[in-house]
Amino acid sequence: MELYQTQRAMRAMRTAALQRGVVAVLDVGSSKIGCLILKFEGLEEKIEADGVGSLAGQSGFQVIGSALTRSRGMEYGEIVSMPETERAIRTALQSAQKLANSRVDHVIACISGGSPRSYGLEGTVDIKTGIVDDNDIADVLGSCGIPAYGSDREVLHAQPVNFSLDHRTGLSDPRGQIGKKLSVDMHMLTVKEKTIHDLAYCLKRCDLELAGVASASYASALSSLVEDEKELGAACIDLGGGSTNLAIFWKKHMIFAETIKMGGGLVTRDISLGLQIPLSTAERLKTRNGGVVATGLDDREMIEIASETEDWEGERRMISRSDLIGIMRPRVEEILEEVRSSLTDAGFEDLPSQKIVLTGGASQIPGIDNIASKILGQQVRLGRPMRIHRLPQAYSGPSCAGLVGLSLFAAHPQDEWWDFSPRSKSFGGKSVSRAFRWLRDNW
Repeated sequence: MELYQTQRAMRAMRTAALQRGVVAVLDVGSSKIGCLILKFEGLEEKIEADGVGSLAGQSGFQVIGSALTRSRGMEYGEIVSMPETERAIRTALQSAQKLANSRVDHVIACISGGSPRSYGLEGTVDIKTGIVDDNDIADVLGSCGIPAYGSDREVLHAQPVNFSLDHRTGLSDPRGQIGKKLSVDMHMLTVKEKTIHDLAYCLKRCDLELAGVASASYASALSSLVEDEKELGAACIDLGGGSTNLAIFWKKHMIFAETIKMGGGLVTRDISLGLQIPLSTAERLKTRNGGVVATGLDDREMIEIASETEDWEGERRMISRSDLIGIMRPRVEEILEEVRSSLTDAGFEDLPSQKIVLTGGASQIPGIDNIASKILGQQVRLGRPMRIHRLPQAYSGPSCAGLVGLSLFAAHPQDEWWDFSPRSKSFGGKSVSRAFRWLRDNW
């Protein structure tokens, strides 16, 4: 399989980059492009020659370079203008490299576009030696039936969620255990192949090699959910500028992901159209004075709209904060309604815990957690990414959740389908439409 070999090649490049000690992570979003340069210490002795595995997580890393720049040439998480996106990536990378005083050749990126789709797969094999080893893991992953997801799509993530050994289930890693029959439940996420290929080509034009790629939904959840939420069941909703990314975790694994092509940029556009002001002015209004829950005081709180020309007296305008909230709230409610529909389709209500965490730049709109609690009908909290060593304060907010999560993804890679060399390259063809179908049947 071409994809299988491509993912293995990227894994090998990531291993080599980590052994050299420096790697860049890049969050290519619709509103901003963020870059962090990570320095790893003491990995040479700890990384095995064949793959990264979980060993990278045994050594620490620190941020030695960082940069944020406004995104260009991107819409809904996909490249629409290659030259503009290339210039934006170069700007962010050069700024980060200058701060780090180090050059990087390999980058690990995350994408929010590509119309991701989730599938649940299952497979069973007999253990040949009586003790589970890497070959048995490879065989059981290779025995999973692969759905007909389309020739224009590629597998982005293929992660084992649950192993069963004989009559024991709920195993996260059965290697080294004794048994006769091994089964696995696996979550597979596919995206449009054009999205990945465009990103890889754009990075190639920037003299960079793509050493790994992850879903923005997955990256944001890694940094925003706490361990208990990942274990018991939670949904991370990353409200970005061009899209809203949704990831559901259970038993410490992602079991569903989706992208909604609506984000905070639509709220800005509504303000611009409603008040007949430029987008830049609308963005400032949303950031400084916006909200979605009106009170009696908002009718009396007046906001000056800055003039874009020299004729200040002639164009001086005043609006009340309640008018601004009246423009913003319908669009925020529409986005959250779409999120509720996606959660319902995924079967989120079947999880024992249904915690919801909001992150991303648009999650900073005052009062959005209250509106989300009413629309989604669940306990909602605002999430911030966890702190990592020497991360600048400017990157610790919700808008950088994907960037921080991508750093954790680089340092603590989870075993995936292509992390093992199967003895048999025959793959089944059984199709499973949604991830939760096998969760309900088998767990």
